[in-house]
Amino acid sequence: MSTKKANIYSVLAHLYDTLMEDVDYEMWADFIDEVILTHHPKPDEVLELACGTGAISLNLARFDEYHLTATDQSLAMIQEGRRKAKVNQLDVEFRTMDFRNIHSDHPFDIIFSVFDSVNYLHSKEEIMDMLMGCYKILNPGGLLIFDFSTPQNSLEAVDYLNNEEGMAGKYRYFRESRYEPDTHFHFNEFDIEELGEDRKTVINRYKEVHKQRIYTLQEMLSIVEQTPYHQVAAYEGFDLIPANDKSTRVTMVLRWQKQQ
Repeated sequence: MSTKKANIYSVLAHLYDTLMEDVDYEMWADFIDEVILTHHPKPDEVLELACGTGAISLNLARFDEYHLTATDQSLAMIQEGRRKAKVNQLDVEFRTMDFRNIHSDHPFDIIFSVFDSVNYLHSKEEIMDMLMGCYKILNPGGLLIFDFSTPQNSLEAVDYLNNEEGMAGKYRYFRESRYEPDTHFHFNEFDIEELGEDRKTVINRYKEVHKQRIYTLQEMLSIVEQTPYHQVAAYEGFDLIPANDKSTRVTMVLRWQKQQ
C-alpha cells in the first residue's frame, strides 16, 4: 500500500486534539484575555488566525465579551471547530482563510494568532505580508497579538516530540521531529494510518510534513520595526514580563497606528 502525501492539517485534523491534549487551553485563553484587557479598553470584534480546531476562541467565548471569528486555511480543522462550537453551544463564527492572504469585509479591534503558527511563515517577506494584511483590517488603535517559538524552544522540544506515537478514533500516528540550527528550520513529520472498522486493518497511509522557520527575538523585532505598528510589548511565555534572548516562546503585542 502506497503512502499518500497530505496537505498539512488535513488528515492530522482528526488527530489534532489528541496531539494537543496536554495543552491548557483555558489558561492560554485567560492569558490572551489578560493581554487584551491590559492594552485595549473596550474591544468588540476579535479575529483569530490559524485557529486550528478553535480551542482558544471557544474558550474566549466563555467570557461573553467578544464577537469572535476564528479562521484557518484547513477546511478539515474549521469543520471540527464548527462541530465543537455546536456541541458546546458557543458563539464563534468559523471560516476558512489563509493568513498569508488576509481579507475581511469588516474591521477588527483585536487580531490574534497563537501556538507558533507564525513559524509556518518561512521568510521575512511572508511575515511582512501577514503583518500588513492584519494592518489593513484593524481598527485604528487595534491590537495584533501573535506568538512564535525560538531556537531555545526547538532545542528543548525535540527531546520529547521525536518518536512520539498515539491514536485517536480510527487514526494512529508516529511523529519524527528534528531541528536544523544551520537552516533555522524545525521539521515534524507525521506518518498516519487510517484503520478499518476493526481498528486493526490499515486501509490508508498518509504522510504530513510540517516545516517551521524558527526566529530569534531580535529577528522578529527587526521585522516589526519595518512596519507602521507601535510595538506595545514582547512577553515571555504566558506572563506579562519582558521576553529576552533565552525565552522559548515570545508573545508580540502590536498596536495599529497611522502610517507616517
